[in-house]
Amino acid sequence: MPVIESTYPGPPAFLFNGHLETIVPSLYRRVEGITYQREKINTADGDFLNLDWSKVGSDKLLIISHGLEGDSERHYAKGLVKLFNQNGIDVLVWNNRTCGGEINKLPILYHHGASYDLDATVQHVLKEPNYAKVYLAGISMGGAQTLKYLGEKGQNLPKEIKKAAVYSTPCNLPSSAATLKLKSNVFYKKRFLGKLKKKIASKAQQFPELIDTKLLEKVKDFDEFDTLFTAKLHGFKDASDFYQTVSADNWMRQISIPTLILNAKNDPLLGPECYPVELAKEKAEIILEMPERGGHTGFALKGNEFTWAEYRLLEFLSYTS
Repeated sequence: MPVIESTYPGPPAFLFNGHLETIVPSLYRRVEGITYQREKINTADGDFLNLDWSKVGSDKLLIISHGLEGDSERHYAKGLVKLFNQNGIDVLVWNNRTCGGEINKLPILYHHGASYDLDATVQHVLKEPNYAKVYLAGISMGGAQTLKYLGEKGQNLPKEIKKAAVYSTPCNLPSSAATLKLKSNVFYKKRFLGKLKKKIASKAQQFPELIDTKLLEKVKDFDEFDTLFTAKLHGFKDASDFYQTVSADNWMRQISIPTLILNAKNDPLLGPECYPVELAKEKAEIILEMPERGGHTGFALKGNEFTWAEYRLLEFLSYTS
């Protein structure tokens, strides 16, 4: 499938660069009118996941995977929930471990490669024959988890899953991680690290023998955090090993269903390798769309409750053949 031309008209005039397109919606956008029904499910390793449902009585379901330090309450999740519900489709947002307001039981947290928890969510959903069609959507980190899951399953993907779409997605994790070392991205680095440090401090209260909170004082960047904590807790050698091992592009060639990757060219958190142009040209199942504007999880439209990315995912997942 060739790389397709984007129809995004661009953001309101006051969002005049990729950073504003990213930061303003993240801090100020609100989506009202969503009431979730929470379901807690057990995982095979003795932990749990919190699933947040918004049902309208459909035989179609959208499963959303959220971004780093996000959850079902993030504006990008609730925007998709509201739009798809209005168009007659049930929605489920699954919360990664430690996300969604409750710390998990085990020493591990979550990461970009935690496709096993998306798999657990899908398996749980498909135990009941309620849905004839299931669609997957992933935003940022959730997009990487989605692409990895699809590639891992390959031709063995459950038949109910018809299409997938991701946006603002770090297809290549080392390339994306490198952007957080740029001086221009210090805001994102501080914001994410601050939240993750609080998570580790909470996890240390559960497992003081495994986590030395004094090491948090030494953490100045993501390489240090991921080497000292993420890699150690999840069985990787160091940050570099973690980034390379779980990167979604290790599996994307095996994706077997139509999958839209929507990454803005001015996304401050995506490096060059996050735009898989050659793969999209070679592989019919991958549809790559690269708007000039959009930022990271932005894609605002002037005077509109929903973003262009949300409309685009609805169009791709539910309207096209």
